[in-house]
Amino acid sequence: MRTTFAAIVTLLATLSAARAESWTAYRIPEAGTSVDIPMSLFTELAGKPDGFGQQFRTADGRADLTVQAVSNSQRLSPSAFLAKKEPPSGIIYKRVTPKFFVVSSIKRDKIWYDRCNFSRGYVHCVLINYPAAEKRQWDRVVTRVSHSLSAN
Repeated sequence: MRTTFAAIVTLLATLSAARAESWTAYRIPEAGTSVDIPMSLFTELAGKPDGFGQQFRTADGRADLTVQAVSNSQRLSPSAFLAKKEPPSGIIYKRVTPKFFVVSSIKRDKIWYDRCNFSRGYVHCVLINYPAAEKRQWDRVVTRVSHSLSAN
């Protein structure tokens, strides 16, 4: 119980820090992608995704973030692109417009959130996975990351 309490206190302190001045604009110059990332929260590099970008994770591995830009040479619409990805069944939240899509659900006690914006031959995406039990603490982080995603 003491370990769980300590983990929660650490997480809350980290999320509070992420709300402070620790946000950095991450850019993918090849595609013009830009997104705000709380670098004090996602401190570890975790590999490269398909296309251009970077994967990040928290120091304790509880959450991860992928910023990615992939070519859309077929000029697929958000709806067609999402269908081609074959997302898992049981999506809890889904919004598709002519310029972007957002999907989210829960898998193995983690919330996965995927937003992709479409422009100039690229699909610009952020994918975030975090503990479902900590949804309320992550809401502000996910919202800011999602709303800051853009293509210049």
